[in-house]
Amino acid sequence: MKLFLSAILAFMITGITGVSGQGVQFRANAPNTVQSGERFNLVYTLNAEGRNFRGPNIENFSVLSGPSTSQSSSIQIINGKVARSVEYSFTYVLAAGKEGVFEIPPAKITVDGTAYESNPVKIKVAKGSSGNQGQPGSQSGQSGSSGNYDDLKDDVFIRAVASKTNPMQGEQIVITYKLYFRINISAPEFRKEPSFMGFWKTDLNKDRQNYKQYTETYNGQQYNVAEIKKFALFPQKSGKIEIEVAYATCQAQVREQSQQKSRDPFFDSFFNDPFFNRYKTVEIPLSANAMTINVIPLPTTSRPAEFNGAVGSFEFTPSIDKTSLKANEAINLKFTIRGKGNIELVDKLPVSFPPDFEVYDPKVTSDINVAEDGVSGSKTFEYLVIPRTQGTFTIKPVNFSFFDLKRSTYQTISSPEYTINVAKGEGSAGNVTYSGVNQADIKYIGSDIRHIKTKGLKLNAIGSYFFGSSLFYVLYLLPVLLFIVFITTMKKELKKRSNISLMRNRKATKVAQKRMKKAQTFLQENKKNEFYEEVSLALWGYLSDKFSIPLSNLSMDTVRDALLVKEVNEATIKQFIETLEHCEYARFAPGESNSAMDNIYNEGVKIISQIEDELK
Repeated sequence: MKLFLSAILAFMITGITGVSGQGVQFRANAPNTVQSGERFNLVYTLNAEGRNFRGPNIENFSVLSGPSTSQSSSIQIINGKVARSVEYSFTYVLAAGKEGVFEIPPAKITVDGTAYESNPVKIKVAKGSSGNQGQPGSQSGQSGSSGNYDDLKDDVFIRAVASKTNPMQGEQIVITYKLYFRINISAPEFRKEPSFMGFWKTDLNKDRQNYKQYTETYNGQQYNVAEIKKFALFPQKSGKIEIEVAYATCQAQVREQSQQKSRDPFFDSFFNDPFFNRYKTVEIPLSANAMTINVIPLPTTSRPAEFNGAVGSFEFTPSIDKTSLKANEAINLKFTIRGKGNIELVDKLPVSFPPDFEVYDPKVTSDINVAEDGVSGSKTFEYLVIPRTQGTFTIKPVNFSFFDLKRSTYQTISSPEYTINVAKGEGSAGNVTYSGVNQADIKYIGSDIRHIKTKGLKLNAIGSYFFGSSLFYVLYLLPVLLFIVFITTMKKELKKRSNISLMRNRKATKVAQKRMKKAQTFLQENKKNEFYEEVSLALWGYLSDKFSIPLSNLSMDTVRDALLVKEVNEATIKQFIETLEHCEYARFAPGESNSAMDNIYNEGVKIISQIEDELK
């Protein structure tokens, strides 16, 4: 019985066309007053189908996400007449900053070729209290479709977790931002990270394509967890350091129930039936908790004079390529520091060379490994030195000091003392013998005389002239021949250009490729409306130009007929039509993800190339 009545109502609705007789209304809504640090929604609503939404230039507020697009429709039955209305919403999630009264300028949109402008919005930002900042799901003054997600705050939220909250100064800690969820979500995105003032940071999953996921029990409930961001932090000062609130977003499927009343009890029961429940994709703003890191200062007692801030677990390896050589030959001296910790912050080593050595700035090479548990790797300092006089010289030991976290003490590792025996060199100081990777850095002293040219000269016989020679007449007549070729080619080209259908056919592929390239730019800028419009123009325009069919006469049937005449494969024709349908559907479907845009773009490029290949 329920299915039968639903079918009757569906039949009645199919006869409805257009929007109820109201004029186009484009409004902006936001709370009049917010507190500093509070998140709130700025929502633009439109009671018609619009294109080319252009948001305002938002200043004095932080844009956490948006604009996210949603669509809702309603049905009214009054005195037996059925009417349908539609509403589009464009939602920004903003965060209030400094106190004051600020105005957000109007947004713009186009409906049936006419441009409409929303009202400006004035918002007063009052002094905030710490109690309402950074809470997951907190919103201000909005409800319903505009984005009150308090009922979802236990189903999806984000937490910041530190591997250690009481590290030593310079000690590596890892901060992980975990997304907990018990509902179907998609497209999680880390929107705004803290400034991490007082820390030197490394993004541990910067190049990671997929999030690490697992299950975890939190507050007695089991959640799916995705690690959407992870940082290695090295505190640069001691004391309490605050890590600010971080912001993220995700999309979720939310069920909404029709609230329309028909004034007829017979029909009212239908609207509360699950048959009329709809799901819409909404963007949920999330905020991670702030935290305080209590950094313990390094001990001052027994601190070595050579200590330059290295904290962790390290090895120190010195090496030298030779200790006996002649004057003006080069020596390569290397010092390699390897281990786990703040290795990228290690500065130059205190190396002392004899005054008779010419020393070049060290070549520093880093091999840093970024993994989930932190930063490790090696750093090499390579010195190129050249003794200029003979004798016996000494390179004193080089000390590398660091604070060992495992032993909680300072450790010092020393290189051996190197004795360099320099014999008398051959020739002048300009003759330098060298080896190693720094050969290009050596500056030569002195220079040699350039070689005297020994090749014979080419002479011409007496009485031999260029005028009157064969080459002279060839060069004389060549411009005339080139001019004749130019005129002939130009006439042929003008004849081709007069054939408009032929020119459109020849340029069809280039025009389509140009439009697809423009669509790729909109894809990278996440401008969905402009992207779908450009892809649609590329596909339909390609057919119109290639087969000389006016755009007004193009349809799915004419597309099939035109391709069949050109003996295009049936499977290719089917794929082209499916690509057109996907594009048209996605163009007007709300909440399309970036992955759907990528797929449509790839389909468009592929099918144009495939048809072009079959037409050759």
